[in-house]
Amino acid sequence: MKLRIIFNPHSGRNRRRPGLGDDIRSFISARSLDAELLVTEGPGHATQLARAAVAAGASVVVAVGGDGTMNEVAQGLVGGPAALGLVPCGSGNGLARHLEVARTPSAALQLATGADGRIVAIDTGLANGRPFFNAMGLGFDAEVSAAFNQSKHRGLAAYARVGVGALRKFRSEQCRITSGASRTELEVLLIAVANSDQYGNNARIAPGARADDGRLDLVAIRPLGWLGASLLVPRLFFGNISHSRSVFRLTKARFTIERAASGLIHTDGETHATTALIEVSVRPRSLRVIVPAGSIMATNVPPLAPSTFTL
Repeated sequence: MKLRIIFNPHSGRNRRRPGLGDDIRSFISARSLDAELLVTEGPGHATQLARAAVAAGASVVVAVGGDGTMNEVAQGLVGGPAALGLVPCGSGNGLARHLEVARTPSAALQLATGADGRIVAIDTGLANGRPFFNAMGLGFDAEVSAAFNQSKHRGLAAYARVGVGALRKFRSEQCRITSGASRTELEVLLIAVANSDQYGNNARIAPGARADDGRLDLVAIRPLGWLGASLLVPRLFFGNISHSRSVFRLTKARFTIERAASGLIHTDGETHATTALIEVSVRPRSLRVIVPAGSIMATNVPPLAPSTFTL
């Protein structure tokens, strides 16, 4: 089994782990793996490395980083035979948490490179053609992502500080959400479209959502004052945000979001400028991912063979 491990040294907690690359090399050597460690050099490089790994015959390509690194590596694997392994080292690690992947590098590496995991096929979301695998968003969601990406600090506390600062300045916007014959007009603070159930850090923006159900969960939050926000945030972590009257939720395979002007969106935490009209769709079960045998998604999925991977 040929493996390629793509390591982003600047992602999240990796900045504070200068020896992690050497630890991964030692892991490979100690197990005599047919593996190579590849280090990213900038934005978009992980996708190039993933595509080259597939072309070279890799069966598994492992992403060592946060949701942004995961997104780039996954883009190089969508629709192909290689499976994605995750070693979550970011600030939120939303998809890894949803898939119940261990959050310590050694345990995650063991899962991704061993024979104890299972391969499942998960969905890919598309927002104006940009792939996402965990979540995309606009409005306040995208503004916070943009500010957080400029911050020198990582982690939930740093994200919360950035969010409080952004909430002071952000103004709500009018959006039209269309799915088939259904049309809804809303004034929103943010719109999130989730493939998994959470942003990361167990903040569940779409409780009950699954990354393998062929659908996406749109969650729109209406404008909130400070009191409303302070009441809503705990719901994220208790998993009952959908019970709030400030929340509108729609679960579909395809819809459009239209706002007054062009602006930012984020896809798995990375921000992009795009048009006022955003076409959102799902590509069902298009990415193969390694998950723990005990994961709910691994039910009735056979174990990995020592030299080949099959669903």
